[in-house]
Amino acid sequence: MTEVWFYHLERTSLDQALPELLEKTLARGWRAVVRAREPARIDHLDGWLWSYRDDSFLPHGPVQEPNAERQPIALTTDFDNPNAADALFLIDGAEPGELAGYVRCVVLFDGGDEAALATARAQWSQVKSMGLSLSYWKQQGRGWEKQA
Repeated sequence: MTEVWFYHLERTSLDQALPELLEKTLARGWRAVVRAREPARIDHLDGWLWSYRDDSFLPHGPVQEPNAERQPIALTTDFDNPNAADALFLIDGAEPGELAGYVRCVVLFDGGDEAALATARAQWSQVKSMGLSLSYWKQQGRGWEKQA
């Protein structure tokens, strides 16, 4: 059964939090899909994940590029799982779609954005009605703390 973890961003931006979570995902030996709502966000992440830190990069590619199925991290606006990923990251209010096949789904949302909060609440209710395991993580002074 897929675990669904909601990450309430309060102290850092998505650009700061997402690479750290993706690094942890790859360290587990998992592959990931990052799903956004808009192609412009995918374009941004495609450049950002190569350069977010001077001493590191995250191997990834947009699904429109050749050999997307070989990428450890696939970037998409679509509902497929092109690289047989274990983890699905939903950003900018992207819809979860079918979660079967994923070990974990991570929903990241900006706690300072009322629309993002409303979307996350609706997604929480949707996922809860599916009977999936839910966790809620909130940013604290020293990292993430599980709230529910």
